[in-house]
Amino acid sequence: MIEKFKSKVALNVKGKNINRFIKKLTARKINILSLKYIDKNEVKLIIYKEDLETVLKIKSIYEVYEEDVFGYLKIKRTFMINKHLIIFLLVGFSIFIFLTNVVFDIEVVHSNKEIRGLIKDELNERGIKKYTLKKSFKNLEKIKEDILNAYPDRLEWLEIEEVGTKYIVRAEEREIVTKKDNKVPRNLVAKKDAVIKKVTASSGVIVRNTDDYVKKGDVIVNGEVILQEEKTMGKVRALGKAYGEVWYVIKTEYPFAYYEEKETGKKKESYNIKFLNKDIELGFKKFKNKKVEEDVILSHPLLPIKLVHQKQKEVKVISDVLTFDEALVKAQEHSIKKMKKSLKKDEYIIRSKYLKSSMKENTVEVTMFFAIYEDITEYRDIDD
Repeated sequence: MIEKFKSKVALNVKGKNINRFIKKLTARKINILSLKYIDKNEVKLIIYKEDLETVLKIKSIYEVYEEDVFGYLKIKRTFMINKHLIIFLLVGFSIFIFLTNVVFDIEVVHSNKEIRGLIKDELNERGIKKYTLKKSFKNLEKIKEDILNAYPDRLEWLEIEEVGTKYIVRAEEREIVTKKDNKVPRNLVAKKDAVIKKVTASSGVIVRNTDDYVKKGDVIVNGEVILQEEKTMGKVRALGKAYGEVWYVIKTEYPFAYYEEKETGKKKESYNIKFLNKDIELGFKKFKNKKVEEDVILSHPLLPIKLVHQKQKEVKVISDVLTFDEALVKAQEHSIKKMKKSLKKDEYIIRSKYLKSSMKENTVEVTMFFAIYEDITEYRDIDD
């Protein structure tokens, strides 16, 4: 790599018996990197710049002309010739990058003037104002969280979006609804057909036991207080929880050729230079696989180059081609995973069983049975 940037010169040498001159160079241990005969009295050769002085001392009757230079010397000469243009471009690009990272406008989108004023004041207090440098994504998330925590009773949701050199802030006001106490008597009934596993009640009378089978709508906790003579003495609002074993048969398909792009949660923003079909990212930490949202900052209709701003999300690529047995196992796992995802915090799978499978053109279809420990609580008002 170092040799590539070492200074070299291309020479044109003319004179009679040119081979004698070449032998002189070899005797002085001068490295000839390239040698091309034009005719018997003329050659073109490339040597290191450090050997040029020696060559000029021993040239005697031979004519030696410098035709070109390479390596560091080439870079240096090119820079000296174009130094004013290069300095101008570097300074201009630096100013441009700086200006693209300055906030020139902040717009708060909300119909309530008071809410708009409140948010602007909070943003200003936390350093988000006109003609200041943009905040990092992490800082914006922290500021957003701080504002929401400061006004839990007034703000439901807040989003700060960066569009070019502008921040657009959207918010949703929290609506606090005061619920009126409903005094209508009610029963706790089964929401689904099930076998009861657990019943608790803080109001009402439990009329079903563990392992009793109930159909949808059957009373589990009665809101009517009944004496032994089967006379109703009063009515209350039943309050409690009923859990039962509920059954499901689910069909799930899984492909033999599987491809998935799964987001890792890592995000970043970058500036990229696009030249022809090349994409040059200005930064060091780069995502191997990513999803990109892109805005063009600078372009020219006559030049195949542009500067873009990207919002990147890192993704993990999962690609696989499965046999039937492998796809069958994956389909069962996917079915269980899908079932678990649909359950609430206090619900779980009691047992599961593989029933059957069938192969389609590109997928395997599996049928599975699930017994679920599920909340079957439902309330029904007692009609007079």
